[in-house]
Amino acid sequence: MPLNPAQWQKALAADGLCPVYLLAGEELLVLEAADALRAQARKLGYTERDVLDAGPHFDWNDLARAGAGMSLFATRRLIDLRLPGGRPGKDGAAALTEFCADPPPDVALLVTATTWSSKHEGAWSKKIDTAGAMVVFNAPRPSEWGAWVGARLASRGLSATPDAVALLAERVEGNLLAAAQEIDKLAVLRGGDGTRIDATAMEDLVADSARYDAFKLTDAAFAGDGARALRILAGLRAEGEELIGLMGWLVNQLQLALRLANARDFAAQARAERLWPAREQLFRKALRRAPREHWLACLARASRIDRMAKGREAGEPWQEAERLVAAIAEPRAAVALA
Repeated sequence: MPLNPAQWQKALAADGLCPVYLLAGEELLVLEAADALRAQARKLGYTERDVLDAGPHFDWNDLARAGAGMSLFATRRLIDLRLPGGRPGKDGAAALTEFCADPPPDVALLVTATTWSSKHEGAWSKKIDTAGAMVVFNAPRPSEWGAWVGARLASRGLSATPDAVALLAERVEGNLLAAAQEIDKLAVLRGGDGTRIDATAMEDLVADSARYDAFKLTDAAFAGDGARALRILAGLRAEGEELIGLMGWLVNQLQLALRLANARDFAAQARAERLWPAREQLFRKALRRAPREHWLACLARASRIDRMAKGREAGEPWQEAERLVAAIAEPRAAVALA
């Protein structure tokens, strides 16, 4: 049976590693858990690491070769297998099952999957659970969000009043990455001073990032507030924000809009996407302003701007980003995409 996060913390502190681990679920939580496991592996003498990216054209024989390989420099090795889609396919399932049946000595296998649901489970994941450890990291439910933020603050050596915790939880609206970034900033600003952060101090501390923020940019654009979205975009540019990272988030949100537009049951899809009520309403209203074809065109344009920002296509990426943001906010401006 998969470990829960509390059990995972106890397992992580053990004196030895399991032969195989599967860490799956919410990307931020999975990546942090994987970092913690790698650190523990180094402490236990797993000083060599083989990284395997199991993309669409991955040769699953590489897993067996990595397991059987000998090292001249270390007696213990960690195989770090990234499974971004969460599905290994027939060959991958067979390779993972075979590995679990006879794990190589002094080798530990870490499998990470940042896309996961019950539909991804199979005989291969059950084999991992039996032979080693499987942990599924789910995003906190709305009722759990305040407790998660409070625990995250405490893990960074920060103390805050319940009102301050609630204010920060409302500020990030269920976005784990945004919460982590805000709390890391708070640790820099207030870490080590030993004082408890109250609601007034919290509001002052988070206000600086409220104006020019990639998350607020997309919220303003999808809310139809083009003027504010363009001001935020200009602010991000003035502050030296990398357009590549910004476009990655825009693409993510446009893909979400397209999934919602394609869904037969909007409410069911919104639940599947774990959208908070406020964000569900945000996208519901946005999709009423334009048909599916508009969001498909926006997504295609965003992908092209991403290529421009990476130097893979000619053009002025910031100017194109302005036109795209305007088109998201006001579909009648979609002629700018032509």
